[in-house]
Amino acid sequence: MVKVMSRVQEHTVECSTSSTLCKPVFKQSCDGRDSDASIVLAGNNSDVDQQSGKTEHNLSVYVINLQKEPVMPCSPCKARHLLEQNEAVVVSRKPFTIQLLKTKGTAKQPITLGVDAGYKYVGVSATSNKKELFSAEVTLRTDIPKKLQNKASYRRNRRSRLWYREPRFNNRSKDKGWLAPSIQHKLDSHIRIVEKIKKLLPITETIVEVASFDIQKIKNPDIESKKYQQGEQFGFWNIREYVLHRDNHTCQHCHGKKKAPVLQTHHINGKKEGATDRPEELLTVCKTCHDEHHRGIDIIPKKKIKNFKPETFMTVVRWKIVNALECKHTYGYITKTNRIKQGLSKSHINDAFVIANGSNQDRCKSYYIKQTKKNSRSIQISRKKFGISVRKQRYPLQPSDIVKYQNKEYIVVGVHCKGSCVCIKESSETKKDVSVNIKKVELICYGKGIQFLPRLKPLSILGEIL
Repeated sequence: MVKVMSRVQEHTVECSTSSTLCKPVFKQSCDGRDSDASIVLAGNNSDVDQQSGKTEHNLSVYVINLQKEPVMPCSPCKARHLLEQNEAVVVSRKPFTIQLLKTKGTAKQPITLGVDAGYKYVGVSATSNKKELFSAEVTLRTDIPKKLQNKASYRRNRRSRLWYREPRFNNRSKDKGWLAPSIQHKLDSHIRIVEKIKKLLPITETIVEVASFDIQKIKNPDIESKKYQQGEQFGFWNIREYVLHRDNHTCQHCHGKKKAPVLQTHHINGKKEGATDRPEELLTVCKTCHDEHHRGIDIIPKKKIKNFKPETFMTVVRWKIVNALECKHTYGYITKTNRIKQGLSKSHINDAFVIANGSNQDRCKSYYIKQTKKNSRSIQISRKKFGISVRKQRYPLQPSDIVKYQNKEYIVVGVHCKGSCVCIKESSETKKDVSVNIKKVELICYGKGIQFLPRLKPLSILGEIL
């Protein structure tokens, strides 16, 4: 094994991408797991949730040919032999991918990729006639609206100081098919993930589950015919008038005990909770209660309100995903029926497996794909004798990067001392961060962009952080 490792390190190429950095490391044994028992990897749900009647096999090693085109994957043992015989080199670590140095193994099999599209979670599964070759659950970013609010506040503050600048309000036209930035990012993420998988496997067919939701039907199951045009605000001038009428022109906090003549509408939740001007999120209160709430004297309690962002998202982008990928589509009721017939529990991975025409194939261990931003911009306010500035410097290591320290793998949870030291999680039991000099750690792969992390049991440090 030592000879194999030494020879692999000589012929391993170092490949830097936006989300991974390949290092000359290949320590997988024949069962697909890392040979170092103390290694820290990601974990998530139980493996029982991913069974389909047959036993679960290990993760495969993905293979590309000399033209960088994907071919059928191989087992870790086969990959080790190819590396030992100098017939392949490592091009990516997560997921582990090798490139052939000779023209061989060009035979391909039909592979179907199933995509369970969603607002926050996406399930993907690639199956052949005999077994499942790839399985993953993707967590999309949900911090885009908050980042846009911060950017707008910075721009507004900057422009307020440029008093000589002429106002420009006529350059806000939007192109046809324009989507909100947060929705557009999620749409692009679906396409990006599918394209990434197509670089690992020779996908011959792609199937996406689409759905259309009737929001008014969800709110009122008895709605029909002309009632669609006569909504809950029918006959009222504006939302405020409707909310006051709905609450009988009575303060819903003190119920008229304070006898304040002026009534106002109050947002139950703030901007941090994603407040909008929907009637469900507005409450009639008197001016006295409203003023006391904002002064912190008598706080009006918040409550959880059902929003329909996931349903609206799927209704808007369902055909955009299908047209962009030029693939087939299916519907949720078909997926549910087939999943129940096979006795599978409800999960994004199982839904994707059923969408990919999975039935009796052997299941594989699934990946957990975490999506994070690639760069950070932060306001630096601790500058003596200088004003506030935006720090754009990128340190060698960033949070979410995976490093090796004392023959163990850790995830970076923070950077300090101007990037010269990193904080790593010491143990899942103590939950303490350890500060280590950057010269004592070895970078394994960057954690920005799309991270492929295997699901292993029990839950590990990396899984707890993510």
